[in-house]
Amino acid sequence: MHARNRWLPALALFVLTLTWGYTWIVAKQGLVHAPPLAFAAERCVGGALALFVILKLLGRPLGLVAAGPTLAIGLSQVTAFMIFQTWALVEGGPGKTAVLIYTMPIWTLLLAWPILGERLRGKQWLAAASTLIGLVLIIEPWNLHASLFSDILGLLGALSWAVGTILIKRLRSTTPVDLLNLTAWQMLLGAIPLVLLTGIVPERPTEWTLGYLGIIAFMSIVSTALCWLLWIYILDRVPAWEASLSVLGTPVVAILSSRLIFGETFSLSELSGIVLIGGGLVFLSLLGWAASRRSPVKAPARPEAA
Repeated sequence: MHARNRWLPALALFVLTLTWGYTWIVAKQGLVHAPPLAFAAERCVGGALALFVILKLLGRPLGLVAAGPTLAIGLSQVTAFMIFQTWALVEGGPGKTAVLIYTMPIWTLLLAWPILGERLRGKQWLAAASTLIGLVLIIEPWNLHASLFSDILGLLGALSWAVGTILIKRLRSTTPVDLLNLTAWQMLLGAIPLVLLTGIVPERPTEWTLGYLGIIAFMSIVSTALCWLLWIYILDRVPAWEASLSVLGTPVVAILSSRLIFGETFSLSELSGIVLIGGGLVFLSLLGWAASRRSPVKAPARPEAA
């Protein structure tokens, strides 16, 4: 029993990393059948419904706590994030978009300084510098290439998620909130503007084929509800730094899958940038490990910590 309990979190992390990594491929495939805004709205509505079903089955509280802050989180971490992420996938490849989105921990650190007064300290600057240099190499601002627009969209998506992370940190510092409940409500509230936009912005109609229904089911039930459940299970059983370090494999899975399925390739500059970003994020997680050894208190985390 002890051995099984030890390996279950590792297995859950492995499944979570593979699923979230492959989600980028499924999302790209979903955009073949649906326009960007409609796809973002449909996956968010489905995800919110699936999360509320999970809440009900687990007997977790269903009521909305802190409506105003939750709405602000939903607008940044669902509405804005989904618009930029989906648009970036339309314009570019899943692998590169995933890498750009996963720079969000660095943006969270940088934004926490002016907003929360949490300064970057010591070696955190090295992680930030490595990631930012990697970003420059990926975006190549000196070269007005076709994917520049997609790169900017991916970066805006990462910034949107980082803003949401800061808002969540501020909320949880003053109000006790169940993480799964907060996720469900922010998903639902963030989906409402997306649904409204689909009625305003002219787009082609969604192709409701069996294949597309399967994609929406995967995005809603597996990638959203079940993976969030896995993430919370993991955080209850392993240190936050270890979970964050392990989930760094998500963009790696996205890159390899995108290369295999879509033939996505990278220039030498882009590959160098990916290595620098990955190195910076790994270093950031190791700093979290060092901090956890100094302090026995385990701080709550979210996937954006990865």
